[in-house]
Amino acid sequence: MLTLGIDPGLATTGYGLVADTNGHLQAVDYGYIDTQPDLPLPERLLIIFRDVKSLLEKYSPNAMSIEQLFFCKNTRTALQVGQARGVIIAAAAQLGCPVYEYTPLQVKQSIAGYGKADKKQVQQMVRLILKLKEVPKPDDVADALAIAVNHIQISKWHKLLETQK
Repeated sequence: MLTLGIDPGLATTGYGLVADTNGHLQAVDYGYIDTQPDLPLPERLLIIFRDVKSLLEKYSPNAMSIEQLFFCKNTRTALQVGQARGVIIAAAAQLGCPVYEYTPLQVKQSIAGYGKADKKQVQQMVRLILKLKEVPKPDDVADALAIAVNHIQISKWHKLLETQK
């Protein structure tokens, strides 16, 4: 199973591709999509759409997992992240890639075992789980890898539950 995890944002969208081969998790590729603040909003969204679509075409993942929009104090930021999420999900839909959405609480619970774990705990667990030499930077990249690992783990739990029926 190959999963593309996405931590959406207008300025920085983190991505992480994680493969599960017989229970062995491996980071296949990770990084971020950067858009310049001086560009008009439509151009920034188009960059995100094209880059995510390119990742999907290059790797053909079995699934894409994306962080759900959480409550944000800054309405403008929330709207921009929502727009970025929209073009990311549209890219996946255009290529027929299933999309799964998870809250930050679900990701933290799955990765660190505690839904209120801090960012550093989650990042260190991602490093350990994927056997990386260091925590990927910026934070959006580590978060995207966590979102991908979370989806793989939850998928395993669902399969296990189905076999128990």
